Amino acid sequence: MRGLDGLRGLAALYVVLFHCWLYTFPGFPHSSAPAWLDGLMFGRLAVVFFLVLSGFSLAISPARHGWRSGGVGEFLRRRAWRILPPYWAALAMSLIVSWFVVSASHYGRPTGASIWVYGLVAQDIFTAPTPNGAFWSIGVEAELYLLFPLLLFVRRRLSAAALVACATLPVIARGLMAADASPVEGNNWLAPHLAPVFVAGMIGAGIVVASDRVQRLPWGWFAGLAALPVLALGLIQGSVWTVNHYFWVDLAIAPAMTMLLAAVATGRPAMLVRFLTARPIQSLGSFSYSLYLIHLPIVMTVIRRVAPYFVSPGLPTFWFTLTLALPVSVLGGWLFSKIFEMPFKRNRSWKSLIAQSRSRWTR
Repeated sequence: MRGLDGLRGLAALYVVLFHCWLYTFPGFPHSSAPAWLDGLMFGRLAVVFFLVLSGFSLAISPARHGWRSGGVGEFLRRRAWRILPPYWAALAMSLIVSWFVVSASHYGRPTGASIWVYGLVAQDIFTAPTPNGAFWSIGVEAELYLLFPLLLFVRRRLSAAALVACATLPVIARGLMAADASPVEGNNWLAPHLAPVFVAGMIGAGIVVASDRVQRLPWGWFAGLAALPVLALGLIQGSVWTVNHYFWVDLAIAPAMTMLLAAVATGRPAMLVRFLTARPIQSLGSFSYSLYLIHLPIVMTVIRRVAPYFVSPGLPTFWFTLTLALPVSVLGGWLFSKIFEMPFKRNRSWKSLIAQSRSRWTR
């Protein structure tokens, strides 16, 4: 759908900016960054947006066919084919950087357990030193993909309201039963908590196939009105409060994200759609997955290994990182996608991929 790739690209770019901010100013969530950079504190919400967008994108085709998939086995095969090759390549790169250049963002250098846990995309279930702090969301996505056929079944046999209730009410109940109604998150077991945001995206896909009257509703304005109080509260309360309330913030922002996707998918507002489909933004979106996968080792290397030789800590390091790590990450993501992502997007099987490779070699 026109505009969705652009949104994906901008979200990935924001995550890069967030990590430049995060690792330049230590102590997060007690950030030592200037207050005027607080707009970069919402990196977690950009990842939540990826999950909403995944649910939305994957549900569009089933929504057009009575909420039926093309078969569970085929769906999972195609998801694995699309997601795993670039992920495994990025995992290998991240392990090398973590072992020989700079430690990853959590728990020090990776171990043998890291290879098994992250190689099997089981990081949301098992804990091991991470080679790349951005990989946590890939484990969550993988679990939600496994759950997707069941979610479609509930939507088809019951209703959208029943699907939302099944995914959301247990999460809300868990949150309310926690101490001070504010659950403390760990580094894994996040999929149950984030399933409602994925479901929100699925529900939004129904707008694309709804009546013209429903599609013509001002979904963009609805999205802005729904997002404003959540983002304003985060900025007013600060990063410590926001991090301590991710459990509720994620749920609160998901409807706004869903309505934004519905607005763009139905072609409104036209000015935003034109911006998102401009060639640079569209191009960025085409390799956003690769950018997300490999940017953090690059950012960490610049901050920990390069910047100390040239600039002082704090704001000078932040500007230095933006100047160097941001373009290197974007260029690196583009090159990485050419090798490890695009071939698997253009070809749907090993047979097709091998045939294309042979044709290139014999030209």
